Amino acid sequence: MAEDHQSDAVQNAAAQLETLGGTTPRILPGPRATRIEADVTPRLADNWPQVLQVLNTGADFGLTLTDTGQVAWLRIPRETGTRS
Repeated sequence: MAEDHQSDAVQNAAAQLETLGGTTPRILPGPRATRIEADVTPRLADNWPQVLQVLNTGADFGLTLTDTGQVAWLRIPRETGTRS
């Protein structure tokens, strides 16, 4: 049952980030958590208050600077699918 909840949480967060940013986020499953990464596009930046609400649904989140730009990410634990 927790796996279904986690999957719903991951899919919901990814869908919201896609709507807000205009690009498909990357979903990276891990042994303990799933990480969702979205490139920070001008559209995503323009919607930052809503993006922050989505990021805050993860156990933790942040911004990473890469060679190609910024990436917003959140991590959703497999145990509960929500912030612990």
